Amino acid sequence: MAARILDGRAMAARWRAWVKAQVETLRNRTGQVPGLATILIGDHPASRTYVQAKQKACAEVGIRAFGEHLPADVDPETVRERVQALAARPEIHGILIQLPLPSHLDEEEILGAIPPEKDVDGFHPANLGRLGLKGKDPCFIPCTPLGILAMLREAGIPIAGRHAVVLGRSRIVGLPMALLLLRLDATVTLCHSRTPDLASLTRQADLLIAAVGRPGLVRGEMVRPGAVVIDVGINRVPDPQDPRGYRLVGDVAFEEVAPIAGAITPVPGGVGPMTVAMLLVNTLKAAQRQVEGAASPWLPVSPVPEQPGGVQ
Repeated sequence: MAARILDGRAMAARWRAWVKAQVETLRNRTGQVPGLATILIGDHPASRTYVQAKQKACAEVGIRAFGEHLPADVDPETVRERVQALAARPEIHGILIQLPLPSHLDEEEILGAIPPEKDVDGFHPANLGRLGLKGKDPCFIPCTPLGILAMLREAGIPIAGRHAVVLGRSRIVGLPMALLLLRLDATVTLCHSRTPDLASLTRQADLLIAAVGRPGLVRGEMVRPGAVVIDVGINRVPDPQDPRGYRLVGDVAFEEVAPIAGAITPVPGGVGPMTVAMLLVNTLKAAQRQVEGAASPWLPVSPVPEQPGGVQ
């Protein structure tokens, strides 16, 4: 039986429509709209493309976008000063620094310059730390793990009591994803490049999340029948038949795994659109808190009802 395809584009469209309506409500109530500042350091083509996509998404839902572009050789003090200047502006409710940074900049130091209440990417050390503390809520959850959780909830896929295996331990996806699943009462195994006999662990997973950046790492024989497989990887592989000269694939060998899994995300069109949608959600939440003092949950309520049952 073929896996159920979790359509990230369709889910993200519903979230964007919800954010747009909430932005209009905030405007009518207070005369203010959410504002997001993006900081691009250097001229990496992929980073520039990602920033432009985020700014476009903001415009589509009524969020004001403020762009900052700094040279690749900028010194750390200048970056901190620009972040502090943006954070002091009341019309800017969220700040995003596009990663990766040039090698001479310390990522933790630069991200730590963003006030936690404006850290809509969820990468500030305080937000990541609170995610791992019992009884403490972060201001924001990193957008990709939050998007994955929103997908699972909308699809009615249970988390509590399930065995989740996360491949990858980055601060962007793997580590916060593992902490988030633990918070939601999953039993979590976090794997990485030094994990021996990876397949023996992935075959135990009810929920398998691949976020390592290695095309086709997860093969059919590594997946338990009926498991939910979330593919975070976005990798370019050469393809002379594609006009671009390449095509995008995930960390999961989709054609092998789809007939085995209970549910699976495609690449492209799976997790990626939900990551951008959650950035919009986090920016909206930041504005609601700062403009109205609104107390909003760290996990927003889905704009559509959860589907009963889901994948068992």
